[in-house]
Amino acid sequence: MSDEVRTGRCLCGDVSYRVSGPLSGATACHCSQCRRQSGHVWAAADAPLDRVIIKGPVAWYAASPAAERGFCPRCGSFLFWKAPGTGLIEISLGSLDMPTGVRLERHIFCADKGDYYDIADGLPQSP
Repeated sequence: MSDEVRTGRCLCGDVSYRVSGPLSGATACHCSQCRRQSGHVWAAADAPLDRVIIKGPVAWYAASPAAERGFCPRCGSFLFWKAPGTGLIEISLGSLDMPTGVRLERHIFCADKGDYYDIADGLPQSP
């Protein structure tokens, strides 16, 4: 494991976290669930659950059988996404303290994206 350590928090500061080691698979998700919960596009990167320490109360919402979304119960910041049984958690890129050292790698669920914007950064797009 690398010496990388990243920290982040929700808007009000009640929930904070620390991630040891690299984040991978930085992705912008354009699905309707992510857009509704985040207010636009959900951008996140993966980390193994055993390398993430979360402090403070996190509420979990199962938007579908495929995954749970973790958010701060006080301010509502959408911080985490995890699929059961994977051993991974996705960390909201917007909640990371700067500098993040992370760059987006791809876009997913582009066929579901909102009609009010274009994706024009040249990164790979999956329907």
